[in-house]
Amino acid sequence: MKILHRLPIILSILIILLAAAVRFHELGTQSLWNDEGNSYVQATRTVSQIVDNAARDIHPPGYYLLLAGWVRMMGTSEFALRSLSVLASIITVAFTFGIGRRLFNTAVGALAATIMAFNTFSIYYAQEARMYALLAMWSAAAFWLLIGWIRSDGESRRWGVALAVVNAAGLYTQYAFPFVMLAQGVIVFLWLINKKTWRVIWSYFALHVLTLVLYIPWVTTAWHQITTWPNTGESIPLGQAAAQILAYLTFGVTVGSGTSIAVLFFMTFGLIQQRRVYPWWQMMLAPALGFIPVIVFLSLGLFREANLKFLLPAQIGVALWIAQGIWSLWCVQPREPRARFIPKLAAFVGAFSLLIAFITNLSPLYTQYQRDDYRAIVQFINTDPRPDDAIILNAPGQQEVFYYYYDGDAAVYPIPRGYGGDDAATLAEVQHIIENHQRIYAVFWGTNERDPNNIVESTLDHEAYEVNTQWFGDVRLVRYVTPVQFDSWVESGVQFGETITLARYALNATNVRPGDVLQIQLQWSTSAPINQPYKVFVQMIPPQGPPPAVQRDSEPAAGLRPTTTWQVGETIIDNHALILPSDLPPSHYALIIGLYNPNDPLERLIVQSQDFLFITDILVEEGE
Repeated sequence: MKILHRLPIILSILIILLAAAVRFHELGTQSLWNDEGNSYVQATRTVSQIVDNAARDIHPPGYYLLLAGWVRMMGTSEFALRSLSVLASIITVAFTFGIGRRLFNTAVGALAATIMAFNTFSIYYAQEARMYALLAMWSAAAFWLLIGWIRSDGESRRWGVALAVVNAAGLYTQYAFPFVMLAQGVIVFLWLINKKTWRVIWSYFALHVLTLVLYIPWVTTAWHQITTWPNTGESIPLGQAAAQILAYLTFGVTVGSGTSIAVLFFMTFGLIQQRRVYPWWQMMLAPALGFIPVIVFLSLGLFREANLKFLLPAQIGVALWIAQGIWSLWCVQPREPRARFIPKLAAFVGAFSLLIAFITNLSPLYTQYQRDDYRAIVQFINTDPRPDDAIILNAPGQQEVFYYYYDGDAAVYPIPRGYGGDDAATLAEVQHIIENHQRIYAVFWGTNERDPNNIVESTLDHEAYEVNTQWFGDVRLVRYVTPVQFDSWVESGVQFGETITLARYALNATNVRPGDVLQIQLQWSTSAPINQPYKVFVQMIPPQGPPPAVQRDSEPAAGLRPTTTWQVGETIIDNHALILPSDLPPSHYALIIGLYNPNDPLERLIVQSQDFLFITDILVEEGE
């Protein structure tokens, strides 16, 4: 009997431990990404500095203030910075258990908490040093308190004041929290339908007055930021958006789009079965929390994958909704005694299959869903550090996370300056960098926001030589060398295919050493419009023949001037650079170029009866 009495406690502890295990697993393995770098810098500031910077951002200061206190105890490692979010997510799981138990029973609470524990949507943002796990935590806490307040018939000041304070904390954490408060209002309305008393209505109104009083210092700032910040939503068919949202809310970020028939069955069956058993507010609490934030989110045109984190509170409602459906099926009592085991077996099999699906989806979260890897970017730059190198960071948030890892001597230029918009100043600064540095590393992310006219990259591509491009998540690192003075030009006039002509070209050297950079400029023209895009290849072929020892493939002008954009009579400047490996064997190499169809690399344009043009012989001498 004592074990049965303690079963709720044992279950809740077990589920919380499981939730903690999957959230702490490999917590510090991945690099911080852009927004996490901003969190780190905010956490190192004073209270007044945090508030001042948050007033110019799209996020209120609540999370940053908590994180600032947290890092003073835990440190500033990746693990420490993210552990606050882990703690918040674990607390969310615990509150979900409490909500399910208060609404229905221990079984529903345990099922809902288990779904929350293993949903990769919840885990992903639990492992991120941002405020979204706290958004879910305050939402779960608010609904747990709301149930307590309703159970007291709206008479408990303790429950009411606590709810008002938690709602204020949610508002100070994320501007999406009003979605949750709207869901609260719907539940209170359903509860008040049968109350028919002004006293309770005034009591609920008083709670919101208290929340507003607590939030008054930030109301003006919040309104300004929400109404002036650019809308980041994408135009997408409603069905496609709904399918992806449903997938995130049921299983998580690792399942693509849509959800299983079993989940939809449980959600529907629960509502049908419980409509005569529970009051409307109790039956609809989970659907309200699961649906209303989604409806508001879509109505405001906020849909894009990066914005789905605003819906973490809705995932709590969906977990409760699925759990109440499974329990409803378990409780079905068929009239035929011999068939009474069938509903229980179906509920068990359904719940077990969902659990297997959740566990199966865990592994891809740790192996495939990698954040932008600034740690690896800095390691790449540091493989051959030179004091006269330059590093360009072209988007907001990069400077903070970059300096979290970088402590080298190269000059770092965050451009465009400020919020961008001054293209002339940006152009002048990029040209100044090209004139004063031999090698440039450009870290490109979020270009459209700060450099919509692409001044930084287009200037580098036209006036410097791109060596190579490498992706680190959604961040692109491009390495350039600055141009040298060409001693001579070779007038070519050679035709590729039917319309493209290589007017002339130049090299910076024909005698090189391992580690040097070979620069070549090609000048193209066309005699007619070109409908097919082509890539240019530049290769150094060793004496024994292919494969090439060094090569570079790119659309002309580093991709800025695809052949489909060429105009008749126009000269296309196309810069290429080959960085020679430090272990390249000394020998004579044939430098060749050509053009090919990127959709079919074997389809090359014919030039002088072959599919490449020999440029010159390159002598690689012994290294120093």
